[in-house]
Amino acid sequence: MTDITAGPGLADRARAQLPAAAYDFYAAGSDEQISTGEAAGAWRTRRFAPRVLRDVSAVDTSVELLGSALSSPVLAAPTAFHRMAHDEGEVATAAGVRAAGSLMVLSSRATRYPEDVAAAAGPWWYQVYCLRDRDITRRQVERATAAGARALVLTVDAPYVPPKPTAGAPLPLPQDDELCRSVGLGTRTPGWEQDPSIGPEVIGELARLSGLPVLVKGVLRADDAKACVAAGAAGVIVSNHGGRQLDRAAATAEVLPAVVRAVGDAVPVLVDGGILTGTDVLVALALGARAVLVGRPVLWALALGGADGVAALFASYREQLSLRMALAGAATIGEIGPDLLHG
Repeated sequence: MTDITAGPGLADRARAQLPAAAYDFYAAGSDEQISTGEAAGAWRTRRFAPRVLRDVSAVDTSVELLGSALSSPVLAAPTAFHRMAHDEGEVATAAGVRAAGSLMVLSSRATRYPEDVAAAAGPWWYQVYCLRDRDITRRQVERATAAGARALVLTVDAPYVPPKPTAGAPLPLPQDDELCRSVGLGTRTPGWEQDPSIGPEVIGELARLSGLPVLVKGVLRADDAKACVAAGAAGVIVSNHGGRQLDRAAATAEVLPAVVRAVGDAVPVLVDGGILTGTDVLVALALGARAVLVGRPVLWALALGGADGVAALFASYREQLSLRMALAGAATIGEIGPDLLHG
């Protein structure tokens, strides 16, 4: 197994491996990159109040999420352009996630076709933007549904895409590849850009089109979370898009508890943003998340080791989480709650 451990050092190792333009694109936030810089630190401000004299001789990190049985509550977030990190792109990512017993969310800006990814994947969801050319959206959803996606993840925090500080350098995507040309920056047509006029009704429209549960990604407010659930969302994902949209948007660790309180038990709440270690995962679960998603770390692991690197990353998250659960006095995911946090 590739020597890859979940943690902050992974980015530097990948930077040495990746073309500079690819690393800069993956790593960049928007504007002053304040939200990107704050993400990881926000999880680290929390402190535990561990239980003692609990039987933690066997720890079970497994979860069930919307009908999928997973080895741990760590999922692969939707991220674009995996072929910049590895020639097999999203197919290698899917194979690694499957080997680890987890679930992948395939980006609609993927550089491999859904059918090819599905052939290598275990359970997977498909990320959706509602595009200006709604017919493109319809075709994407129908294709992903036919290929076996188990849910849709509607990303709603990107009505426009702000310029990144590193913008300008050509991305190392194979320009002889039709799919890469259609989704790539500078080559996609205006119809491929996000529609800034959509409202909550699109949740039901996508559910009816696909027959799949629709989770809404990019929620940072309690009132928006309630509105998504009222419109038929099957889950809410607390996310600030990795700091790539509105800079100075709140860190997800800070807003997660309010969203969880607003949603209650109606639907699962997931979270992403700066989750680098199994300890971060434990904090997120104690704050009420049902599961977490990791984005950039998957790209770093893919660049360093392909499918084996991705599998090793998820194994590392699972092993770290298992040990931290034992030390906190929780033998199962169901035993993790807010009482494990101090203050």
